[in-house]
Amino acid sequence: MNRFAGKVALVTGGRSGIGLAIARRLRDEGARVFTAQRGEDHECEGIAVDFTDPFAASGAVQSVAGRAGRLDVLVNNAGMMQEALVEDTSLEDWQRTITVNLTTPFAMIKAALPHLRAVGGTIVNIGSIEGLGSNPRHAAYCASKAGINGLTRAVAVDHSAEGVRCNAVAPGWIDTDLNVEFIESMPDPAGFRRDIGKIHPVGRTGKPEEVASLVAWLASDESSFVTGQVWTIDGGRMAKLSLPQ
Repeated sequence: MNRFAGKVALVTGGRSGIGLAIARRLRDEGARVFTAQRGEDHECEGIAVDFTDPFAASGAVQSVAGRAGRLDVLVNNAGMMQEALVEDTSLEDWQRTITVNLTTPFAMIKAALPHLRAVGGTIVNIGSIEGLGSNPRHAAYCASKAGINGLTRAVAVDHSAEGVRCNAVAPGWIDTDLNVEFIESMPDPAGFRRDIGKIHPVGRTGKPEEVASLVAWLASDESSFVTGQVWTIDGGRMAKLSLPQ
């Protein structure tokens, strides 16, 4: 497939995990892909960005537009998580999470809109099923991801008539390097993986490449009548009611 031939994409947090899978998928389908994150990118054209500074992050958009002359696809993937109860969360930690996970995507979209409008481009925001439900001690993360869902709908309502579509993807448990390392740190990794698989109707956790497939479809012209939606990709986890253990 060559759905993105001649197009330019910017993926934040595209050096690892889900972001890397997305960057590779768009690149393999013909896009010129830029990634934005801390540090270098040895696979795509990388831009060093501090996501705790929304103004600096949005400058990545101008860098891409200046170097490539256009921007067709923006994927807001970079994010962070801190675990703490509300009463144990400092205001600084709360604000850092909201800044990285919500304010910076807002700033990226704001900077990208003129360029996307010029070419009929698309925005895909990477949220989480924790924008719909919650794991324990994830108040700041859940709030930020719920905000991504609302931002996605608002941008779609305001700008789809201008040719700029905006959707969100809400992944569940995905086998990123970080999650795999977490599993391997358990006393019984095989048992933990078996148990985590049981909470999914499909019987397993997801792969970054599976999320990338959905993102590529949403970013392509094949989804031209789709906007303002939050697409859950979680192996059916959110659809399954819990039973007594």
